[in-house]
Order: sequence, then C-alpha cells, then structure tokens
Amino acid sequence: MKGIVFLGERRLALVEVNDPTPGDGEVVVEIKASGMCGSDLHPYRALQDLSRPPESRVIGGHEPSGIVAAVGRGVPRHVALVGDRVMVHHYHGCTVCRHCRTGWPQLCEPITRTTYSANAHGAHAPYMKVSADTLVPLHDSLSFEAGAAIACGTGTAWGGLERLQPRGDETIAVFGQGPVGLSATLLASTRGSRVIAIDLDDDRLAMARQFGADETINAREANVAEVLRELTGGQGVEMVVETSGSPQAAAAGLQAIAVWGKVCMVGIGGKVTVDTQAMLDRQITVMTSYTMSTVAQKSCADFVVSRNLDLDRLFTHRWRLDQAEDAYRVFDAQVSGKGAFIF
Repeated sequence: MKGIVFLGERRLALVEVNDPTPGDGEVVVEIKASGMCGSDLHPYRALQDLSRPPESRVIGGHEPSGIVAAVGRGVPRHVALVGDRVMVHHYHGCTVCRHCRTGWPQLCEPITRTTYSANAHGAHAPYMKVSADTLVPLHDSLSFEAGAAIACGTGTAWGGLERLQPRGDETIAVFGQGPVGLSATLLASTRGSRVIAIDLDDDRLAMARQFGADETINAREANVAEVLRELTGGQGVEMVVETSGSPQAAAAGLQAIAVWGKVCMVGIGGKVTVDTQAMLDRQITVMTSYTMSTVAQKSCADFVVSRNLDLDRLFTHRWRLDQAEDAYRVFDAQVSGKGAFIF
C-alpha cells in the first residue's frame, strides 16, 4: 500500500510500504477518513533532512477513523471485532503505569509511548496497525469524518474545555479558529457559554459565527485585549482557550483575562513571557491541555451525539491520497476549514 510521509520544507512523498499484519494485542484498521491536523505542519515545514530517504520515514496522519479489518491474537472480543467502526487514540504507552491506566498514554511514566505518525506509521494510508487498547468506538450516527475530527482536533478542544470546567455562564475567548479553535467555539457555545472568537482571517471568523460565536475579532485589525475588555464591560473574559500557538495570541489572552480567570494553552509552538505580578494581582490560573484521554475521547463523541452536533461542517476539503501535495498546500495557507483524506 502507499502512504504519505513528510519530507520537510513543504515537501512530501507517497511511499510504498507492506500491508500491515496485526501481532499479539494488535488490530489493523481499514482507514476511512484520516484528518489533517495543524501539528502536521511542523514536520511539513521543518528543515529537510537529506540523509533520510522517504522510505525510512513513518507515514503521517494521527486522526484515524475506520473499520477493524483484522484482529491479532489475545484481543478480547469486547475490545475489537472485524467490522467494528472505530476511532484511534493516537498514543500507546506501557499500559500499566498510573497514567496509562487512566487513559493518558501520552503521559506514560516510563516514557515508552508510541505516537502514531511520529514514531510509528499513521493513518494517511489505506490501513493502519495499532494496539487494540487505542481503539475508541465510533457511534453509528457519526460519519467517519466526524470520527477523525474527534480523534484529535475536536477531542483536543474538548480536553481544553474539560480542563477549564466552564459552568455555562462564562464569557470564553477562543484564540484561533482553525479546526481545534472552531471545535472549541462549537462545544463551548453548546455548553451555554458566551464565546468570542479571534482569528486573522475573515472567512474563518464567518465560520466561527456559524458555529456559535457571539462576537468575533480580527486580530489584524484590532487590539484584541482592549476589545475583549470593551466587550466585557471592562472586566475581562473569565476564560481563554488559546489554540493557535501564537505568542501574540497568548499574550493578548493573558492581558484580557478577568480576576480569578483561567487560561488554557492548547496550541503548540509558541513561547510566552509572563508578568507574574500582573497575574498575581488578578489571581489568574494558567494551564495547559495535551489532547485528551481515551475516556475523554469517548465522552466527546457521546456529547456530539447527544447534542446532535454536525461535525461534518468542519470539513471544507476532502482529498484522495494522490492529491496530497495540493491538500497540504491549501492547508498550509491556514485560511480554510478542516481537511481529510477519504478512502
């Protein structure tokens, strides 16, 4: 089969690899949808390592959704059967440390974790071999595209909100309206919060309004912290979700947070300098959120189903594998909604 590998410097390749066969405790998933994630842009844009041939690299893609195609020895029937509709939690750890046992393999204490698409083949291919304990059921009413979104982007937004624990009467500023931020806007507004969406692109802000944003701010055209204070009667917002990874966005969120407010950093790649006195004066809580646990991934899917949320609206582009170069060229511009490879 063929799969996508990232070469760096905005180049990629389709490489030929053997079809996977499940070992003990493993399954092979026939991929139906593999989402494109903002974190893909890091290896996509990275400096090219010319010493590594394409065939030596792992297949990308860590938002998998599909059907169990083969089951290895030792996998209980209640965990996986051929034909099951599933999502994949894209981390696998030692399975016995306290973090793995509570559904957080990305925090595995022995640091033995597998990250699919980083040190093991990912989902940008027709089939993917994974440990059976990474499987999360996909409800019959959800599309495979929705499953791919929940497997990382939407699930990451859910994880950030779970860290913040909104009651439903807060004003939440969501920085960045890419797939994660747009999901945060949708989930927070559905939970009753007033949402102010911030981005640099008017088309993304228009989508944010369709997904429940009460107000939008174009960061190219305004001092975001000042506008957020104006929109909250000078008090500032109670909560911030920062999904863009931009240092400027993080700084604006910290400046605009209310007394006793909470800021959750989700975006990857930025560095933030903080004025500790200013934070102390307002008793601010600053936290991070690292995707979500396997338990939270299931909870997110259950919430989407119970509220009848249409996650398919997140997707503005659906691609074939042989369109990978065009797909990432469009995604790299960061002015569209979510993209996925469909099989």
